[in-house]
Amino acid sequence: MAIGRGIRLSRQKDVDMTTGSVVMHIIRFAFPLLIGNLFQQLYNTVDTWVVGNYVSNEAFSAVGSVTPITNMMIGSFTGLASGAGVVISQNYGAGRADKVEQAVHTAVSLTLILTVVFTALGLIITPYMIGFTQLHEAAAKEATTYLTIYFAGISGLMLYNMGAGILRAIGDSQRPFYFLVVCAVLNTVLDLLFVLVFKMGVEGVALATITSQFISALLVIITLLRTNSCVKLSLKKLRLHLTILKKILLVGIPAALQMAVTAFSNVFVQSYINFFDLGLPSPDTMAGWTAYLKIDQLLFLPMQSISLATTTFVGQNLGKGQLARAKEGVTKSVIVSMAATAVMMIPVMVFAPKVVGFLNNKPEVIANGTMFLRVLTPFYLLCCFNQIYAGALRGAGDSKACMFIMLGSFVAFRQVYLFAMSRICNQIIPIAMSYPAGWLLCSFITIIYYRKVSLNKTKLVEDS
Repeated sequence: MAIGRGIRLSRQKDVDMTTGSVVMHIIRFAFPLLIGNLFQQLYNTVDTWVVGNYVSNEAFSAVGSVTPITNMMIGSFTGLASGAGVVISQNYGAGRADKVEQAVHTAVSLTLILTVVFTALGLIITPYMIGFTQLHEAAAKEATTYLTIYFAGISGLMLYNMGAGILRAIGDSQRPFYFLVVCAVLNTVLDLLFVLVFKMGVEGVALATITSQFISALLVIITLLRTNSCVKLSLKKLRLHLTILKKILLVGIPAALQMAVTAFSNVFVQSYINFFDLGLPSPDTMAGWTAYLKIDQLLFLPMQSISLATTTFVGQNLGKGQLARAKEGVTKSVIVSMAATAVMMIPVMVFAPKVVGFLNNKPEVIANGTMFLRVLTPFYLLCCFNQIYAGALRGAGDSKACMFIMLGSFVAFRQVYLFAMSRICNQIIPIAMSYPAGWLLCSFITIIYYRKVSLNKTKLVEDS
């Protein structure tokens, strides 16, 4: 079968979501993505587990506390990658293979340029971000070491994310999953080798992470080079097609700003949490929050995976002009995401002390981490609405609305909340509740906006 200018589709891997069961398409796309992201989070958790059990409590706090900082950089690039995914999925659904080819080569070329920019920027901002977060003195040095190595090797993660995003845009979430499994296993082996055998501490954990990410990037690039699909990559064709680049940036820049600034707002939250350890001999509150953040990332996986499935589903169906089917996919995605999130929430709340104890067995850390988990976990159902509807709106090319809503909820509102609460009572739980407060506001506004526009103002990436 062929589309456009004779570029073949891969029958085994590409998935046309414009026909067939809506729910099964969502589940079949999201499931390998969920498992793959689970492996990704698990190998990140292995980093934390290794330093928490075999290095020091300060190293554990350092590796966990830098998560909002790394997410700020990763989120900004992921937002740009989502722009490429929308352009590719809509053109794929519409059968414009020549435009898909141009989008693929533009996206990869853009990534190669940005790897240089992001590496330099990450290394420059590291000391400033460490100072801003008010890290416990004992953890600050370890955090600086970890971030310096991490940002020096961030190009592997960027290439993997863009390459995987290209494959997912045509419905192929299986191969990115396989690559993440390889990456997770390799990262675990290298963690244990560098820390337990070579006694490299935080440096070893960081080196294990960037090495495994480079391998995953290599695998996804080889796949794009060897595929017979319309997303086949040719090094000779790498260039920036300005018309396509503009379309990618129109969707990607708002998403990038939203993700980067939202992650930066989490740095603010981290600084408020870290404040409770100032002057104490050990950063136990910070360590408890670190344990919570690791589980937080796992709880978000079902809704985030389904949100990505929704983006691709909506993009393909709107590209083919099937508005009613796109809306049906959004509604069913919300239901599936809430059910999946609820299933994960229950064991987390019941076994919270054991989960935290696995990461760090210090009693004070277990007590703090368990408190955070049991208080905040029930509110994750709120996030399903803003995640799925935002994914749908991005699939329709409307990423600006998502940006403004999430920045208003997760940045502006959250900072006002933290400022006020720190002066009203300055207790740890009211401070931590800044997360669910922002989730509630974001979901409420997103639902209202979605019902108002309901994908009718679709910004299709048609030829100019």
